[in-house]
Amino acid sequence: MQIVVRLDVMLARRKMRSRELAERVGITEQNISLLKSGKVKGIRFETLAKICEVLDCQPGDLLEALPEAEA
Repeated sequence: MQIVVRLDVMLARRKMRSRELAERVGITEQNISLLKSGKVKGIRFETLAKICEVLDCQPGDLLEALPEAEA
């Protein structure tokens, strides 16, 4: 099972840029970029909660679990 990050989709739906999200969440734009690309091993619940608050979404809107063959 692999976790796929759908942050780019939610940003597009909200018509928000990575820079604005980073500023509002309080993390670097570099970290947002790493999240979007799926190159992170983990995320703090506090950071995930802030992202969800800013984007007005649920964690399930940002993260999806896929079998290895589909990822």
